Amino acid sequence: MTSDIAPRSRKVRILATLGPASGDPAMIAKLYRAGADAFRINMSHGDHEDHAKRIAAIRALEKETGRPMTILADLQGPKLRVGSFEGDKAVLEEGQSFTLDRSDEPGDRKRVELPHPEIFEALATGNRLLLDDGRIVLRATDVSDERIETKVEVGGTLSNNKGLNVPDIVLPLKALTDKDRADLNFALDQGADWIALSFVQRPEDLAEARKIIQGRAALLAKIEKPSAVRRIDEILEAADAVMVARGDLGVEMPPEAVPPLQKQIVEKARMLGRPVVVATQMLESMVKAPTPTRAEVSDVATAVYDGADAIMLSAETAAGEWPEEAVSMMDDIAVAVEADPSHWARVHFTETLPDATSADALAQASGGIAQTISAAAAICYTTSGSTARRLSRERPTVPVLVLTPRLKTARRLGLLWGAHAVHTRDVASFEEMVAKAKRMALRAGIAKGGNRVIVIAGVPFGTPGSTNVLHIVQLTGDELKRHTKKAMDEDGL
Repeated sequence: MTSDIAPRSRKVRILATLGPASGDPAMIAKLYRAGADAFRINMSHGDHEDHAKRIAAIRALEKETGRPMTILADLQGPKLRVGSFEGDKAVLEEGQSFTLDRSDEPGDRKRVELPHPEIFEALATGNRLLLDDGRIVLRATDVSDERIETKVEVGGTLSNNKGLNVPDIVLPLKALTDKDRADLNFALDQGADWIALSFVQRPEDLAEARKIIQGRAALLAKIEKPSAVRRIDEILEAADAVMVARGDLGVEMPPEAVPPLQKQIVEKARMLGRPVVVATQMLESMVKAPTPTRAEVSDVATAVYDGADAIMLSAETAAGEWPEEAVSMMDDIAVAVEADPSHWARVHFTETLPDATSADALAQASGGIAQTISAAAAICYTTSGSTARRLSRERPTVPVLVLTPRLKTARRLGLLWGAHAVHTRDVASFEEMVAKAKRMALRAGIAKGGNRVIVIAGVPFGTPGSTNVLHIVQLTGDELKRHTKKAMDEDGL
């Protein structure tokens, strides 16, 4: 047994962003060893050549370790920006008038170009415009097809091409730009497992991406706009997973509104069995420092206590000075929280009611059975990953070992709480299923002789969505000693 077959000592997943500080194969391997379960490719930065090299390095590491590696490609989405200024910047003072117009002439302290006709169409008097990540706040006083007159409510220095947020309205913009479509096709060609869609305002925004993806990857909706929060239930139904993008949410909403929203979104996602990622500024000080603040440690711990599936590092690993240490610190925090005796009770504050299906009934029952018989693990066979998602939704106390004949499925499960996916050959009979479950539990180090494990599968085998068997088996401990070479071949190892 190699160490890479053994599952992590924690159940929450860690998603690490790759960038200039972590793009080479050696650093990617270090991040994995430090605790990264999945890797984010940020399509907002870098070019396709850089991204292709990083993806190739991840797949090479996958081959070296024998562990399925999860790749999430994060699309940029529409970027709203003002034009440029004469002298590259202008100082706006509180209370003054300021105009946004359609002219491409360099701006000054009285006006600047706004090259987005959609905003002129949708904005109304009284709506806010937030510039430079919310540092400057304008209030629309008059809106026409060519000009938006505003009053400066919060002033400051505004420089060329700064970003613009319009939190009070739903803009008539599609979530996919031409750049996003090119990036999406590239990511699919490269075999990305997840696509993260930015600028989601409504559930309909997911439709075009779905059409292009055609099942080749799973789709994650980033919740970063107030309009998305207002329709979160519908977006959760339409997406395969969601991300609480707290940085952008904190720009468009009052900062004090973000923590309760985070908890609400995590809870709703868990109730529907959708993986949920908590992201942005989790260990931000580690971009420059080798240790985080105590407040950041508490922030990470809160997400773990809430039962989030994954916690994400952004600039900390992409551009920071301590990428490996940031992953290691996040791993340490998660391990400590999950060792807290109150963790299990806190995670189960959220009630996850099963649907009226045999698969949901078995998944729900497995948690109680595992506790009653002191099972060492729950082992599930799955083709599509749906059985694993049902089990994960219950947040069981025991390790969840997922056996799947589809490498694509194993890779996608890297964002799923508690799931340790192993790519292995399929089984053809009930007896073979039981024998393989025992061997894989021993190889993964999650059970030993005398332990009992729960096995969940569907009969007939290889049929997606047919979960209908829950079986309890006891290990003797010598399952790997008999016909070892043959068993290794049968397990695809």
